[in-house]
Amino acid sequence: MPPTDRLLAFVALATVVILIPGPSVLFVMGRALAHGRRTALLSVVGNTCGSLLLVLGIAAGLGPLLAGSALALTVLKLGGAAYLVYLGVKAYRHRGSLTAAFEAMNPGERKAGSWVRILGEGFVVGISNPKTLVFYAAVLPQFIARGHGAAPVPLQLLALGVIFNLIALTSDSVWGLASSAARSWFARSPRRLRAVGGAGGMAMIGLGVVVATTGRLD
Repeated sequence: MPPTDRLLAFVALATVVILIPGPSVLFVMGRALAHGRRTALLSVVGNTCGSLLLVLGIAAGLGPLLAGSALALTVLKLGGAAYLVYLGVKAYRHRGSLTAAFEAMNPGERKAGSWVRILGEGFVVGISNPKTLVFYAAVLPQFIARGHGAAPVPLQLLALGVIFNLIALTSDSVWGLASSAARSWFARSPRRLRAVGGAGGMAMIGLGVVVATTGRLD
């Protein structure tokens, strides 16, 4: 594991990133609003499983490369920063993308399919989430401890990824429960969700700028 101060800094940054409404959060909120609590929580579990498989791939494939190449880390960081800005702009421009979820709602929970299907849909979102992929590839390596006595880079990446997913599992579950409880409140004014999406987009743009301008934490 990285030193305590670096680990605490990672937890703080990961929490901020996770709290920003991105593809996973909007997906869970949409499922909660359209189908209710059960579907939302199953979607969170599936999403987390997909994200964990993604971090396994990052740890196995990028760990050795990042351990020995500052250039590779720099390229990933700048590319990731640019993509975060792109995602932020896109999220802001399409902040009303969940309007269909409101229009499709009815007072009862609509059938979303079997629990296997719900988990599978969440898994696909988790493993293909560009926000998470960028964070794993471009940000995670900056918190790795190198040098004598340090754990192998892939193991550190995996440990940080597991911590990230535990935080995400908790946060996304809260989003899902809150959204399912507030279905009628949101339904009265879909513009409220537009405001959430717009704020998330701006925050993601800010995160991209920070990633681009922050040096490695060695």
